[in-house]
Amino acid sequence: MKQTAFQPGDRVVLPPYGIGVVRGTCLRPVSGQSHAYYQVEFPNTSSKAFVPVAAPDIAGMRAALTARDMPALLDSLKTSSLNLPRQWAARHRRVTEILVGGNPFELAILTCELRRWNVERGLPDLDRQAFRRAIKLLEQEVSGLQDQGAQDVQNLLVHAWNETPQST
Repeated sequence: MKQTAFQPGDRVVLPPYGIGVVRGTCLRPVSGQSHAYYQVEFPNTSSKAFVPVAAPDIAGMRAALTARDMPALLDSLKTSSLNLPRQWAARHRRVTEILVGGNPFELAILTCELRRWNVERGLPDLDRQAFRRAIKLLEQEVSGLQDQGAQDVQNLLVHAWNETPQST
């Protein structure tokens, strides 16, 4: 998934903003010197971001997932586990780190664990919000991919969100 140079039209992720498209590069003055930046636009908004060409990874920009990544993502959504702290403050810190980091495989692992909690006993409000956010971030990541793997991931995410706790 590591990529050092991006081309116009490439789908990228810029946490915490989500999926964007590289529209090109431009020179912008900073402290009297011109520096090259990727111009990233975000679909369905008028938002733009300028990310240094010399160090996109420092800004957190990475290539978006492709169809080749879907089998591993689907597997993480179905079979992963995460040892989240039971104490709310520690759990909230860990969950926030994962959400802000935007790594799709960590998001899938978090989604799988919160899904398991939801089915077993239901989620408290803040955990439910985190669950919703993780699902939304993953949905953004797979949107626009037209292969069967992406469709399987999207179907699982819809199903996970609509599940209700088991009756005891």
